[in-house]
Amino acid sequence: MILRFVSRNGQFRLTVDPDDEIASILPQVVEKMPEHAITKSITISPKPHGADSRPISALKGVTFARLGLSHGTQVFLDYKEDEPTSNGHSVPANRLNGKDIGEADVAPLAAAQIDGDVQLIKNPWDSVKQSTLDDRLDQQDGKIHRKKDEKMCRHGPKGMCDYCMPVEPYNKEYLDQKKIKHLSYHAYLRKVNQGKNKYEQGSSYMPPLSEPYYRVNPQCPSGHQPFPKGICTKCQPSAITLQPQEYRMVDHVEFADSEIINRFLNFWRSSGAQRIGYMYGHYEAYEEVPLGTKAVVEAIYEPPQVNEPDGVTLNDWENEAAVDLLASQCSLQRVGVVYTDLLQPEDPEKTAVCKRHIDSYFLSSLEILFAARHQAKYPRPSKWSDTGRFGSNFVTCVVSGDEQGQIAVAAYQASNSAVEMVRADIIEASAEPSVMLVQDENEENELGRVRYIPEVFYRRINEYGRSVQENAKPSFPVEYLLITLTHGFPLEKKGLFAANKFAIENRSVIGEAQEPRDLQKSLRAGSNRVALDTPQGVEADELGRLTRLASTRDPSLGAQLMHTPGWATLETILQM
Repeated sequence: MILRFVSRNGQFRLTVDPDDEIASILPQVVEKMPEHAITKSITISPKPHGADSRPISALKGVTFARLGLSHGTQVFLDYKEDEPTSNGHSVPANRLNGKDIGEADVAPLAAAQIDGDVQLIKNPWDSVKQSTLDDRLDQQDGKIHRKKDEKMCRHGPKGMCDYCMPVEPYNKEYLDQKKIKHLSYHAYLRKVNQGKNKYEQGSSYMPPLSEPYYRVNPQCPSGHQPFPKGICTKCQPSAITLQPQEYRMVDHVEFADSEIINRFLNFWRSSGAQRIGYMYGHYEAYEEVPLGTKAVVEAIYEPPQVNEPDGVTLNDWENEAAVDLLASQCSLQRVGVVYTDLLQPEDPEKTAVCKRHIDSYFLSSLEILFAARHQAKYPRPSKWSDTGRFGSNFVTCVVSGDEQGQIAVAAYQASNSAVEMVRADIIEASAEPSVMLVQDENEENELGRVRYIPEVFYRRINEYGRSVQENAKPSFPVEYLLITLTHGFPLEKKGLFAANKFAIENRSVIGEAQEPRDLQKSLRAGSNRVALDTPQGVEADELGRLTRLASTRDPSLGAQLMHTPGWATLETILQM
């Protein structure tokens, strides 16, 4: 008679005699099992879930007829392996693509240098401290109030109808009418929360936000060894489908004083080389977008760098921590990065060549990676995310030529998907600036790096006007990872500092240097702009008093500062 045997590897058939002992088929069964299956652990059962299973080797003297097995009966096999399995499959857990993997073969990912593993937080609204601006926007109603429509409204002045009642901050008709392309972060939060938490049902509250995660989970609940020794469907990331992000973490970039950008551009005007700087400022509510956020830039710090006509190379920034500390004492934080990409045109009526436009690119693949790494370094704390953070407020500004041939500023952010793809080391820059490359898992394995790279897709409109899904390998357009912001300058100058004339740092290559006489000149002129290097002889508490004076312009602080020993020492050094 023929018996059908079913195991986790598939099915096979064996011809047996009803009077044969069950243990006699063990050699034939072992041939059908994987190489690492333990012979003594192979069990046989009449039920699919292993109930009433017995080891085959222990069934000596027991015949098939005794167990009531007849022609065509289906029996089920199970076994154990001498090494951990991968999600119940027969492929040994320390094998990938059929090749044994050792500890030395595992190369550290670039993602580990950006960010560690993400940990879920229970009740993040109780433990996460977010910015005061976010707390204030959380408390606002957020609804958009509309005036009475003279054509459609039929009620009195105190009435309300569908045409004039307040609408949610994510109302699509209102956003289209105001030509607002992206939802603000808090408007998106309200939209997601409404769909996820139903208060009328009385269900428990769940954090509405969740960041994308494209890495192999190192703490898989299945119990196998961490990747690359084991991987299963529970810990491997799902396929990625890219689509334009509907929201943005920051809606607008405002330069408190136009002189900030003008002085930054003087380096290119003097040398013809590009320049990069970090923007320091703060965040405020942006009234032009429902529940919007804007970054207000008060100063630009230019770190040590090597400047060339076609790019910039950053050097070691030894006093980075000191600059950040001094900025925080002035109630400022690092809000973004700005750099130039300018080329002098041949036409004398124009000031810059237009290199970035709809037919070329707005932000190159290399620049998107640069922006994403900075955004990963400065996450936005959020008590409404299951990880305690969501996205980033860090912005990237490019100063280049516009379509009219004039120098213009453009503000961008990388999408949250782009940041996570950089953390997971899935994408890399291309020689073609408008195209982003997806790393090839086979090439990585040939180089000795064990990688798991999920499938990446994106949707586009084809030549027939249909939305189709395309495989992003080997490359895809960078527009799927890019978010545009608006920018501008206030109608009235309202910068934090009274003057913006102090010598700029790290410009010795064009003959500019910060010297004691520059500080002496600024003090005599009554300027309250703080030099970003600690003045010699001034103690830390006195420096803090100086920064408060510069940011608040309180005369009483100035009087207190002038009577401190450190200030007297500084006056002696400057020979005032």
